[in-house]
Amino acid sequence: MLDRITAGLYERLGSRYWAVLAIGQAAVSVLVALLTIVIIASYYDADPHGVARLAGFAALLTVIASLLASLRTRNAFCAIRTWRETPDPTPEETVTAWETAATLTYRQYRGNSWWVNPFVVLPTSLFSIQLFDLGWKDFFVLVLACVVPAAYATIMSYSAGELLSRPLVTDIAKELPDDFPFRRVGLPVRKRILLGPSIYTIASGLLVASLVGAREGSDNLVLAVVASIGVGLALSHELSMLLADAITVPIDRVRKAMHQVAHGDLGVRVPVTTADELGELAHDFNLMARGLEEREQMREAFGTYVDKEVAALILSGQFPEEGVEVDVSIMFCDVRGFTSYAERAPATEVVATLNRLFSVMVPIVDRHGGHVDKFIGDGLLAVFGAPEVFEDHADRAFAAAREIVEATASIGTGLSVAAGVNTGRVVAGSIGGAGRLNFSVIGDAVNVAARVEAATRQTGDDVLITAATAAMLRAEVPLVSRGSLPLKGKAEPLELFAPAGEVLPEGMTIASEIG
Repeated sequence: MLDRITAGLYERLGSRYWAVLAIGQAAVSVLVALLTIVIIASYYDADPHGVARLAGFAALLTVIASLLASLRTRNAFCAIRTWRETPDPTPEETVTAWETAATLTYRQYRGNSWWVNPFVVLPTSLFSIQLFDLGWKDFFVLVLACVVPAAYATIMSYSAGELLSRPLVTDIAKELPDDFPFRRVGLPVRKRILLGPSIYTIASGLLVASLVGAREGSDNLVLAVVASIGVGLALSHELSMLLADAITVPIDRVRKAMHQVAHGDLGVRVPVTTADELGELAHDFNLMARGLEEREQMREAFGTYVDKEVAALILSGQFPEEGVEVDVSIMFCDVRGFTSYAERAPATEVVATLNRLFSVMVPIVDRHGGHVDKFIGDGLLAVFGAPEVFEDHADRAFAAAREIVEATASIGTGLSVAAGVNTGRVVAGSIGGAGRLNFSVIGDAVNVAARVEAATRQTGDDVLITAATAAMLRAEVPLVSRGSLPLKGKAEPLELFAPAGEVLPEGMTIASEIG
């Protein structure tokens, strides 16, 4: 309820919400100050008129001190207002504004408490001596009696300030980047737990002593204050320590575990040691970590069965469902004589040999910036230029084809690999239905690449490329035309080219023999 009220006031008042913060904190302090005057006056033979004058004096000093303290932090509030009025703040500006808002109350009390309490307590004690016709030794008694309520007022008004600052912090937090550098610069939870119950217990003890004990002058007042401080500290210290450990230790475990998760350790778990909200927090963290671990396992498995770049693209959700038209180079590789080899060799040996060949071929494709579109029996279809765009996709495909032929010939399987390369426009996208999709390329250029590889059986070459690929090559490499050959499915013959001789040393070029 209170959060809705403060949020509504913040929306309506905007930069004037600073007044709500100042008035709210001052009101809490004034209430405590008035109660303190009533308690002190009860120990002396004071007339109601004098008590009213003293209460008004103390309230006025409290209001002045609270407003002065708020004014000293006005610049910080103005910085928050500047952020709010900036049309498009940078992430760094947003983080700075958030830290300012989140620590506004903390910095206000850390910088002002040392003078605010003396500003109110000392004049009020002096005025009490005059009103109640007391001696100077009673002045020190009154100061001592005001210390406990002053500390209680500080904690209560601090809590009120944090509560009233929440709309500012929430407003800025909506714009924070997820990975902003968080710094713990506010009042630690452990200190809150240690201070709060202790001061509350001491203040309660003073109030009870004033209500049920003897109230006959400064001696009884000193006794009430000392007794309340002693009993309050004795009762609250151990309780505060137990509460601090019971709350901060489980939170610290979860925080450390989250740090490990952020650095990739998804197997970390937090022991569920309690059956309360903190135990539920640890349990929910473990469920989250397990879900992330399972998702990462799925991602790794996905990357095993699908090219890693394609997997990253699909998981990002940025690729259009209808696909895109793009110019690419297609490389089709096939193992020569594999059918006859498979007929005479055991099935397990066939699979092992094929995997051995592919274990050489796939890294070469990756190294040249391509991705394996699919495995077709003993064949491999690779795409260069999609999903990652390369202007030199023809050079990459051609270089990969030549390296694959050379590398597979040297691993001692007794089998050789031939490759065909073609360049053209295709549609790249997710193909499939009924919940089963496969990222692939569709188009005539793909079919032509397979036909070009088949043509190597006619020409006796290990690598053949089409004229379209040869025209797209940026590097000057020696090529030899094999003439125009009829290809299955094509109405007109296509001119094909083969590399002429060995690869030249780096830095040397020979003009392509095209035509």
